[in-house]
Amino acid sequence: MELQREADSRFNPAAVHVKCSMGALSASGAAVVIIHNGAIACESYWGRHSDQPGARCIQEDSRFHVASVRKSYIGFAAAWALQQGYMGSMDDEVSGYLPEENAGVLEGVTFRHLLTHTHGLKVEGGRITRNFPAGTSWKYRSIGVELLTRMIKRASGCTVAHILEEQVFRPLAFSESGWYPPGAHERLVEVLYDPRDPYWSEAECAGTEGDQSNLYVSARELAYWGYLHLRSGSIRGWPEVSAEVIRTSTTLQSPSLPDPEHPRNGCFWFIQDRPSRRTELGERVPRGSYQILGYTGAAVLVIPSHQVVAVRMLNRAGSTPGYDYLADIRGFGDTVAGCL
Repeated sequence: MELQREADSRFNPAAVHVKCSMGALSASGAAVVIIHNGAIACESYWGRHSDQPGARCIQEDSRFHVASVRKSYIGFAAAWALQQGYMGSMDDEVSGYLPEENAGVLEGVTFRHLLTHTHGLKVEGGRITRNFPAGTSWKYRSIGVELLTRMIKRASGCTVAHILEEQVFRPLAFSESGWYPPGAHERLVEVLYDPRDPYWSEAECAGTEGDQSNLYVSARELAYWGYLHLRSGSIRGWPEVSAEVIRTSTTLQSPSLPDPEHPRNGCFWFIQDRPSRRTELGERVPRGSYQILGYTGAAVLVIPSHQVVAVRMLNRAGSTPGYDYLADIRGFGDTVAGCL
């Protein structure tokens, strides 16, 4: 698919913000794409695929490692499995789909809890344990995603990657999105990282089933992914994707939590429901907007009330000294909102 370009200088501050983030993180490359009212209003690329001499320039077909932005794709697969009847409801218990796991530890943990980071599970010594009762607090831990992708495959017989290929990538002719091992081809942007970082390992990013953190997407195609959600699954005048699947993915699914400062989620998307100091969404971002951020700095923000999708891409895993990731991503959203 392809949208027309209608450059709008109002969004220049958002591009400047992304370029400043690139400098603050010592990233070698960055990109920004903003869609407004059905046209590409802002699109810029900077730097190179790595910090090595002669590295390829960042350009339209450069595919960035989007890290946890992949969770929005997994959330889509989960909503699709629910819509297709492979799963009964959001409140089905995980143990019913994964009987091989410790039923005592998983007691009370539901599909909803996995999708909204409220499952209360953690891994210690290679075993799943309980950190807090499901539905009582919020914690961003990967074990929830691991269990969810297994549930989807067990219930539907399909991998996350297969679901996305059949339901989105092929129908919409997405050719710059997919799960790849690092260095699979020249269009993949290298991730710069500190080898001492305990939260990053390329050794764990080699699978192609969609259950690992190795989704690479071009900036423009990630913007189209956000636009698909903005348009409720209908981009070219007819429903390419079920509106119900999109609605489930992007509306509030979090249980009511005692602490109002916790983030609130749809199917992994962070939802702007009420002000919160711990959410990734800036205070100026309108209610009803949603966003997802990856550890590499990649992010996609959707603002339905203004028909905006804003994508930024970076290639630095984690943070550099003095960098406040939460302030930076909130600042990105506030800057985009300030352009409207």
